[in-house]
Amino acid sequence: MAELHIVREHTLGLAQARKIAFKWAEQAQTDFGLACSYIEGDGVDEVNFSRSGVKGKLDVDASRFELRVQLGFLLGAFKHRIEAEIVSNLDTLLAAPNPKRASRKKIKSAE
Repeated sequence: MAELHIVREHTLGLAQARKIAFKWAEQAQTDFGLACSYIEGDGVDEVNFSRSGVKGKLDVDASRFELRVQLGFLLGAFKHRIEAEIVSNLDTLLAAPNPKRASRKKIKSAE
């Protein structure tokens, strides 16, 4: 069984990280057919996901995302491709501009 472990540090805080994790879960359901459940915790949220040949968990807190995925035998052959896709999706979501930050910058530059 192949395993993936991906960690991404961030400075978003828990509220914004939650939004990104929820969006990631929605994309995982739509794009990859994963069944996802989202559990909000006091300091750490969990996104559990699975489908035939895939099982994993995304832990989200105020400073990092930690993703662990177990791939079944058949999908294990595509480990590097699957990892690249997951990393790309997560990095894209983390790089998306924060609308609140953008509006603050516009206000400051207009003064």
